[in-house]
This record gives sequence, C-alpha cells and structure tokens, in this order.
Amino acid sequence: MEARIRTWPKIQDEQPKLLGYAGFKAACMRIASVDDREKTPNFGKQLVSLGTIVVTPPMIIIGIRGYSKDRYGLDSLFDIYAKDLPKELSRLFKTKYDEKGVEKAEKSLGHIDELFAITSVLPSRAGLEQKKPYVFEVAVKGGDIQKQFTFLKELLGKEVKIDQVFQKGADVDVAAITKGKGFEGPIARWGVKKKQHKSRKSVRALGTLGPISPSTIMYTVPRAGQRGFHQRTQYNNRIMIMSNAENDEYKINPSGGFKHFGVVHGDYVILRGSIPGTYRRLVKLRAPERHRVSKVTQPKVLEIMI
Repeated sequence: MEARIRTWPKIQDEQPKLLGYAGFKAACMRIASVDDREKTPNFGKQLVSLGTIVVTPPMIIIGIRGYSKDRYGLDSLFDIYAKDLPKELSRLFKTKYDEKGVEKAEKSLGHIDELFAITSVLPSRAGLEQKKPYVFEVAVKGGDIQKQFTFLKELLGKEVKIDQVFQKGADVDVAAITKGKGFEGPIARWGVKKKQHKSRKSVRALGTLGPISPSTIMYTVPRAGQRGFHQRTQYNNRIMIMSNAENDEYKINPSGGFKHFGVVHGDYVILRGSIPGTYRRLVKLRAPERHRVSKVTQPKVLEIMI
C-alpha cells in the first residue's frame, strides 16, 4: 500500500520542474546542527534534533499523461510511454513508444490543463527484496503547457535523481502510510477516560452512546475500530543532509547495517524530525504546499549520532 498525493502546490517559476519524488524510510538518528532560524532564542546555537533517513533511488520517467479539466474534474486525454522500459516495468506495461502518438499529443496541447510525469521507483535499487516496482504520477509545474511538455519529452525514459528535484536545506511534505495497530477499543484509539473502578460492569467501555431518542449514534461518538495504517501527510520537513552512501563524508552505515532495514546504498536524504510509517515503507516527498521560503539556506550540520 502506498500514499496518494491528491493536491500539488502552484509555483510561479518560468522553468518547469518536477514537484515530487519517492524513497524508502530506513532509520532514525540524532543530528547536531547550528540553528539558523532567525528571531528565535536558539539562533546561532547548537541544536540536537531527531533525523530520519530516507533512501532515494533514481526515479525513472516512464511516461507522460495529459489531463483536460471540465466541471466534473480531470479527464485523461493521452498517455505516452518510453521506448525501452526496465525488465520489471515491461511486465506491467505492454504499451510501446509511438511517434504518431507523440505528434498527436503535441497537437492536442491546446486542450490540456495539467501535465503529469508517470514515474517509477524500483525497490531493488534501494536494497529491498521486493521485485514489483511502484508506479505513480508526479506533477510538473512552471511555465506554460508547451514548455512542460518539452521538459518531460527530454526526460522520457531517463533516470532522475533526488538532487535534480529538491535541494539541500529545502522543506518538503511527506506522504506515507502510518504504522498499523490493528483493531483497538475507544480507550487506546481515541484517548477516552476509563470509568471508575467497579462503577460499572465494564471499565474500558463508553459510559453512553447517546440519548434514547433519537435512537441513532452520532459520528462524534468514539467507537472501537482500526487504528493505524492510515494515510497521513506531514508538512515542512527540512532536508538536512543530501548525500550518497558510496562516497559519503558522514558514513551513516553502522556495523551490520540498520536494524529492520540493512545497509543504505546509493543516494539518501536525512529529514529533520520524524515521518509517518514503518521502516522499508515507501514515502513520497512533495514540494511544500503550505509554506514556501523565497531563499533556501544550507543547513550547518556538525555531527550525526547513530
């Protein structure tokens, strides 16, 4: 199961860019850095905070999808796929590159309102055992539709790395699936207060579900049910470190690798704070929607403590 990103931020840049990426949650650690937030009590002082490692293997641009918008929403008008797909993807997609389809799509750009890149991430590139790749859409914003189509056409069939989408010090939104807790009662699920000892037959049950009339239970009444394994989006996680494990100055891999994940290979980022989900699970990174800074500053990381 993977999270879905339903909304994308609007940017005013003239040059088109991809607004999303994906990776796999690997581990947590502590980061010692210099607080560069102005007008705060700790400005210029050492700050120790939690950091989360996200392994970010290359993202493959396998297709282009154009949408037109009407009063009912978005309608897909065309799909274009790359010529040579990896073996794992060729099992899922039987479509081939069609030059006539590309020409037809270019002629219909006047009816297109939004363009998306059809992208894929291979878990095997992150050192995981899963063979089936993840396929999802990433929005392209900036410039007009013609510029966006030319931008995607040049990337079609190529690999995109994390430093081509985001930069060190920038904020990102993280969409993921939280840890599953299973079926739980209202005490653990909603934090309802337990009843007094021996006051009723049950202690961990609700005192009342509502009035006798009307004989309905309101949606506001806390009930037992599924807790966890929900989709959640966390806003404004700062990228503290963006590096590669092969030529890494930080040497993040402990002896024997991380518990529940193993050894980190290839590109990775370290985000400040915690993010939803368990280890080895897919997380999606998106350009910030709620808060965008005009100037991105490079964080001053002093030390990482595993």
